Amino acid sequence: MKKKITIIIVVLFFSSCEKLMFEENLASTDPMKNFEYLWKECDEKYAYFDLKNINWEAKKLEYSSRIFEGMTEDELFHVLGGMLTELKDDHTNLISNFNVSFFGVNYSSQDNFSWRTIVDNYLSEKYYISGPFAHDFIADGEIGYVRFPAFTGTVDYLNLDFVLNRYQNAKGLILDLRENGGGAVSDVFALLSRFVETTTLVNYSRIKNGPDHNDFSDAEPVYVTPNEGVRYQKKVAVLTDRGTYSAGSFTSLATKALPNIILVGDTTGGGLGLPNGGQLPNGWTYRFSITQALTLSKSPDYENGVPPDVHALFDWNDLTKDEVIERAILEFTSDQ
Repeated sequence: MKKKITIIIVVLFFSSCEKLMFEENLASTDPMKNFEYLWKECDEKYAYFDLKNINWEAKKLEYSSRIFEGMTEDELFHVLGGMLTELKDDHTNLISNFNVSFFGVNYSSQDNFSWRTIVDNYLSEKYYISGPFAHDFIADGEIGYVRFPAFTGTVDYLNLDFVLNRYQNAKGLILDLRENGGGAVSDVFALLSRFVETTTLVNYSRIKNGPDHNDFSDAEPVYVTPNEGVRYQKKVAVLTDRGTYSAGSFTSLATKALPNIILVGDTTGGGLGLPNGGQLPNGWTYRFSITQALTLSKSPDYENGVPPDVHALFDWNDLTKDEVIERAILEFTSDQ
């Protein structure tokens, strides 16, 4: 728990310093100055150039050739935003008062989630809503299904106790994180703390700390500590897809260290680097990933997506069932 707090404080501190140290005499609307400033900031601080095999020098030549005197703000935005999307990272954005650039990793695979299908074919009319969780018994009352659509920072002691108590006698629990784009890191630890019985090492983390692409701090361990409230010790299937991003991917990465949890569905969207931001000379703001979350073997590879333990895809030709849920159900019933 201390580790996650430290990471958040570091990122917020850097973000604040970025704004404080920005010199007024650097203010400029010159397109090339803004281009060079953004390119250099990324070059020295972005965390995943090597993993993603990005030749940033080549991108500089490519995109600088599109800069010209007298270009409009909109034209400049498309050049700078286009360069940032080359990082293929949804924690990377350029923000102006008229547009926001983004990559869109969730579009790199088919859509694998239909809430309407679940409501119509799996849940009762009176399914429960407990804080951020929508949940009910499925599979003839044998399995608990919990939908968690976003890490909103509203996971608390009471709603988790209620949800986990309700399904203590079920064969297992399905936690659906599909299309969960992330949010509050505190929710990750609040959730995972209910699925461990001892303090458990789940991954490592390191921060970019120098101008070269491979300049990082030492890898620091990240632990999950058991919560004193209700804990769930039976098998859990976490459902994921390419829309499972950021805090959703952090959760998915951590499950690899928890033997009672399996991932079912598609590879997540990644987003394991915590973002930090700053301001361009023209006043636009930007952000990109400056940390790496590492596996237990200290590999950064899961930034490209945490792979499922069991692969399953939604079939849009039949909206009367959810193949990902059905495959998860098999995990609880096939060995009975």
